[in-house]
Amino acid sequence: MKKSKKSRKWLRNVFLTFALVIVAGIIYGVYQYRSGLAMADDGLYKDDQKAYDPFEGADVQFGQINVLLLGSDARDEDGRSDSLMIAHYDQTTNDVKLISIMRDTYVDIPGHGKNKINSAFAFGGPELVRKTIKQNFDIDVNYYAIADFKGFPKIIDLLAPDGIEVDIPYEMSYGIGMTLHPGKQTLHGAGLLGYVRFRHDRLSDFGRVERQQEVLTKVKEQIGVSSLMNLPKLLGVADSYFDTNVDNKTILTIGKGIVNGKSSMDTLRIPVANSFEDKRTNVGDVLDINLDKNKQALEEFLSSKDSEKIAKTDGISS
Repeated sequence: MKKSKKSRKWLRNVFLTFALVIVAGIIYGVYQYRSGLAMADDGLYKDDQKAYDPFEGADVQFGQINVLLLGSDARDEDGRSDSLMIAHYDQTTNDVKLISIMRDTYVDIPGHGKNKINSAFAFGGPELVRKTIKQNFDIDVNYYAIADFKGFPKIIDLLAPDGIEVDIPYEMSYGIGMTLHPGKQTLHGAGLLGYVRFRHDRLSDFGRVERQQEVLTKVKEQIGVSSLMNLPKLLGVADSYFDTNVDNKTILTIGKGIVNGKSSMDTLRIPVANSFEDKRTNVGDVLDINLDKNKQALEEFLSSKDSEKIAKTDGISS
């Protein structure tokens, strides 16, 4: 009889402890989320009611998730996307692949003819960008996320609180609201935003895309358990700086996979080296690409287990 009472008491204590942990977790999550909301009081999407055409992303197949990443910059007032990437995540291997598509890439935009690919967002929001990518490169995109660059410093500082080490080759100042001096140094949120925005050098937008990929790769390398603990706060910040149709469950699944798995992150730039030429058109200066060559490079990059080798062949040459 005494043994039975002790057993029931032990079970009750275990249950109470478990319940307290759950309650504490909920309180912590709510507090963190609200802290994130407070950090993002000036976010572009805080009270945004803008409605885009319904996003008809393809269903996820075989655990391969493609997320369209669109960056908006206050300097571009014509509504075009400033940055366009596709983040590919493999749920089996936890590997991440990042594809940057140059903003001046000359493509067919459904219903609008030939134009720079970043015009698709101004014409029809993320859904038209999805259709444009599908029509030109035959890639199915499942989700989208539009980022307001003003939130970049806050999110980066949460993901990489110790900063990111970069090697700046020359002074960067024009158009970024600050001066970054040459040399190896550790940059935090605001400095990193200036670093990835700068495009007034001999490499122009090519250099900017290269720096974006560099910083995102290094941030991914720093993501750990502490980042997962900060997830509620990250979601709070993102609520004002991101417009996305990725649900929180999918975000948590990807976050846990990246933290728990020994995943890699490879990058690719479109157009790839020796696959385009500079051209003057009625829509301005564009990158006139060899579509077949770039479609093949994308297919190989996304399907190959050794995509790092493919990415390393990427360069600036036309």
